[in-house]
Amino acid sequence: MTHSFYDEGMLVTVMTTQPIDRTLDYKSPEGGCHLGAFVEVPLGPRKVLGVIWGKGTGDYEYSKIRTIIRVFDVVPMRLELRDFLEKAAAYTLTPMPAMLRLATRAPRLTDPPSTQRVYRRAKGEPTRMTEARARVLTFLNKSGDLTFTLKELTKHSDVTSSVVTGLVKQGIIAEENCPRDLPFQSMNLDLPCKKLTAEQFDAAEKLTAAVASGNYGTTLLRGVTGSGKTEVYFEAIATAMRLGRQALVLLPEIALTGEFLTRIERRFGAQPAEWHSGATMTERRRIWRMVGQGKAQLVVGARSALFLPYQNLGLIVVDEEHDTSYKQEDGVIYNARDMAVLRASQVRAHVVLASATPSLESWANVQNGKYTRLDLNARFGMATLPEIKTIDMRNEKLPANRWISQALQNKINARLNVREQVMLFLNRRGFAPITLCRACGFQIGCDQCDARMVEHRFSKSLMCHQCGDTKPMIEKCPSCETVGRMAPIGPGVERLGEEAAKLFPDARVTVLSSDMYKTARALKEKIEEIASGGADIIIGTQLIAKGHNFPNLTLVGVIDADLGLQGSDLRAAERTFQLMRQVAGRAGRAKKTGSALIQTYQPEHPVIRAILAGEEEEFWRAEAFEREQAGVPPYGRMAGIILSGSNVTQVFEAANMLAKNIFALTRIDAKVFGPAPAPVARIRGRHRVRLLVKAGKGVALQSALVEWVSQVRLKGDARLSIDIDPQSFY
Repeated sequence: MTHSFYDEGMLVTVMTTQPIDRTLDYKSPEGGCHLGAFVEVPLGPRKVLGVIWGKGTGDYEYSKIRTIIRVFDVVPMRLELRDFLEKAAAYTLTPMPAMLRLATRAPRLTDPPSTQRVYRRAKGEPTRMTEARARVLTFLNKSGDLTFTLKELTKHSDVTSSVVTGLVKQGIIAEENCPRDLPFQSMNLDLPCKKLTAEQFDAAEKLTAAVASGNYGTTLLRGVTGSGKTEVYFEAIATAMRLGRQALVLLPEIALTGEFLTRIERRFGAQPAEWHSGATMTERRRIWRMVGQGKAQLVVGARSALFLPYQNLGLIVVDEEHDTSYKQEDGVIYNARDMAVLRASQVRAHVVLASATPSLESWANVQNGKYTRLDLNARFGMATLPEIKTIDMRNEKLPANRWISQALQNKINARLNVREQVMLFLNRRGFAPITLCRACGFQIGCDQCDARMVEHRFSKSLMCHQCGDTKPMIEKCPSCETVGRMAPIGPGVERLGEEAAKLFPDARVTVLSSDMYKTARALKEKIEEIASGGADIIIGTQLIAKGHNFPNLTLVGVIDADLGLQGSDLRAAERTFQLMRQVAGRAGRAKKTGSALIQTYQPEHPVIRAILAGEEEEFWRAEAFEREQAGVPPYGRMAGIILSGSNVTQVFEAANMLAKNIFALTRIDAKVFGPAPAPVARIRGRHRVRLLVKAGKGVALQSALVEWVSQVRLKGDARLSIDIDPQSFY
């Protein structure tokens, strides 16, 4: 029997966020404590955060066991969240303290509640009514007894703060202090939704029925770009909230949240809780607390939003579920899409995986009956799917330092002449990927990584895209000391923007890249500006391929479509197919017909041919057959072992030792490949060596891996990390 409350002096075991490999016993403090309570405990000379994990083990002398310092005034961690953390830790082979840190990543979450000034409607009318004052009072009268911060009130009323303070002085608006961690405004579920097509209505009905059943399930919502997937799963969100349950929507990019939040407010009359790195510390603390109290009905966030302490989670939507950014590559290595399914199964919630180009893993799970599938095959309203064609670059005679073909230039001019927008896509940040000395051939590399420095002309610097290190632009070659012979090689989006400005001097050219905007807010504002017609030519990386809606965009040009076709990545074909289809799908999303032109030197490549033919199912079947024959995911299991350290000899010794002692893996018929230097063999001064484990679909891989890696004793600063189901192999 598990206790739910421990009286003063009882032994309890505490999981801390510190990097130790076990729970620790403490005495329950004065007044006792609940199971799952957040506590402060002594650990050596320090005071650290922990969670009551259960009854103490009692394997230490009672008199020497220390007492919990205090219990924090926050909702205890629910059993389902603790179970989720334990199962996620077991699957990803992550120490539990690291998993707990993911669930407590709110700043100052243990601080006592602070206050802020809020405003509500009082009695009476102002001595002089103005248009601005009328807007404020109309808004407050409609809001009943709700209170608002000054920022919220001025925003909703479209007035300056002086209008509000003037009404406060007259006693028309009451000003008072209240707790800063306020509940989020309730969603209005009675607002009308957009009129759905028959296809959308049918999909929405099936989703809402699945959510209303109260049982766990996963649905793949596959819809062509612009088919109204968002409006369909909005109805599932509404159903979850009607049942008193919370909903979570995961987005792959912070930049996507701007337009998405506007659509939510239009549908439900209120803003959701917004959880990502761009949120302020105060807001993150508020969200963490309100989610735990059930006072945040809808959360929109990045992958880490999975670890919030939901009181009654009923629905998880993973938008653009195929996106690789759902895989966390640093620290705790996990895939948010897979963890969303795990979390939902713990609480009998439903999962919606939405995408125009699903991952092969999700497609395979539909084929074997684990997931259900709903299709949206037509664009919403009068919009039609864009026509996709290739430009065979073997027939184009481009001058040096030019990447926009004549054929593409002609099409761009035609669209600009009728005042339509054009998008040029190139999946390379910066100005040029290589800076080379034309005198001796020396290439500027990073001092800490085995990678070339990328020229960023916008910031007038050279940057390493592995570690983020920067150098000033240089004129003299570090090798031969020749001056004036350093040359940029190859195009990035900044260089493409420079070329577009020369070719189309009358057009407004905007370059979109994550490193060109200091804050997520600035990037969102720029995207909103483009959507409202603030640019003629948009140039960007894969950032622009994800869910943006530019109504006047009718032509997409893909520069260097062959970039992702080569290499050792087993998902190279899949990712290229997804990316090209997503990029092409930005065109013609409103009433105007769209088209996409793909510049390629390999028009006969199977992936390019599949994109042109639009034979999506055939592509998936062919890709699935190849993966199944090779026994790789999703038809087999893989794990990446990465050893790193400052001493390359020690790292290789450890890797070789593992490679020679593989009995724990051969017992389950697993194969080991390597060791070999990682494709990027040194990052931040640490040498990296990889091994790859491949096993059958149904084997107990994790337990075998634990037994296998336990043989090695790492020396110095050497580290070993395990990546279950790796998405990248760098």
